[in-house]
Amino acid sequence: QVQLVESGGGLVQPGGSLRLSCAASGFTLDAYAIGWFRQAPGKEREGVSCISRRDGGTYYGDSVKGRFTISRDTANDTVYLQMNSLKPEDTAVYYCAATPFRCSGYAYYFSSWGQGTQVAVSS
Repeated sequence: QVQLVESGGGLVQPGGSLRLSCAASGFTLDAYAIGWFRQAPGKEREGVSCISRRDGGTYYGDSVKGRFTISRDTANDTVYLQMNSLKPEDTAVYYCAATPFRCSGYAYYFSSWGQGTQVAVSS
């Protein structure tokens, strides 16, 4: 059974950093691409970043390029999202999701989801 558990969210001041973790179980990271999505109140779910299943290639949404970095630890089946230079508009619930296909910024490609972790950026 595919399971994903996010952690690492919290409250941070603008300009600060957080690292989110997504612990996977029931599958290995070389079989599934992992995406990070976020959803702010009243807004649609937005693709943030994705890491490919085979070669670990990475992709980013325009709003986070240069600030966020996705990585994975295949030995521990964990994917990370390092978020730097955080802005108030980064405030959202962040979800990780898995797909047996290639990376996509569209949520409907992903079949398994974690429960989400709240990130709040505020002074």
